[in-house]
Amino acid sequence: MVVLATFGLALGAATAVAAPGQPAAVRMARAPGITSAHGAAHATASCNPEASSLRPSGPPQVTPGSFMAKVRARGYLVAGVDQSTYHFGFFNPQNGQIEGFDIDMIRAVATAIFGDADSAHLHYKAISDDQRIPDIQNGTVDIVAHTMTIACDRLKKVDFSSVYFDAHQRVLVLKNSSVQNLAGLHGQKVCATSGSDSLARIAAAKAVPVAVSGWTDCLVLLQQGDVAAISTDDTILDGLAAQDPWTKLVGPPLTNEPYGLAISKQHQDFVRFVNAVLQQLRTNGQWAASYARWQLGTPVPAPPPAQYGG
Repeated sequence: MVVLATFGLALGAATAVAAPGQPAAVRMARAPGITSAHGAAHATASCNPEASSLRPSGPPQVTPGSFMAKVRARGYLVAGVDQSTYHFGFFNPQNGQIEGFDIDMIRAVATAIFGDADSAHLHYKAISDDQRIPDIQNGTVDIVAHTMTIACDRLKKVDFSSVYFDAHQRVLVLKNSSVQNLAGLHGQKVCATSGSDSLARIAAAKAVPVAVSGWTDCLVLLQQGDVAAISTDDTILDGLAAQDPWTKLVGPPLTNEPYGLAISKQHQDFVRFVNAVLQQLRTNGQWAASYARWQLGTPVPAPPPAQYGG
């Protein structure tokens, strides 16, 4: 079964080089409210992750002097993505491409800037969970699409688009396991990636967090019996389960995990532009088509409605 994990996704890498930018300025989230994402530790009285983004100014337009115009002049958009999360961002060894639901969102943004999402206009940089925020802040990438939950602590460092997907943290175990939920893993080793907020939830349940660089690494550890479970977003766990039929998801949803595309605080015009693109995807059927294409569940739900804080 180890072969399943290593062959399935942990193949190859796509990299791109972009001109470095300046460190992002800190702008606190503006919308009031409390979030349940990843537990109360992230909640503050002045933060609502699901309504923290900037309202689009209208349809997506590349206006003179905008960040989008600079990207167009450069000739390509640089996106930080995952290459090991099946269904969302994964390297497909059959065609040598990075694909998935997250990638479809990025392709739509590139198309809105350039008129297409050809490889000449869209460069991917495969990054780990703990690289996501630093790479946005230092300008290595223009945008991150990486199953990234909008959370109050992250909003202090980067901006996010409106919510484009709703996930929930759960638990993956081997099919012969008697574990029913995260609480049943008290004192046992549970895997998650470095830089993911899943580690804090695991520790809060009195399990022993085991941090690795990628989710397929977690799957290998589970197959080898080195950990008792993996706990993270159900979207990621579904992809791992699709690679190994001897695993199963257990327990109820533990948290709400609203996904957003991460963008530098220096580029608020780009945030509004991306939100305009996402709104088009919600209304023209492309969001639903992508959901169905990557087999994220049936029936296909309505996309998360856009909420804004400014």
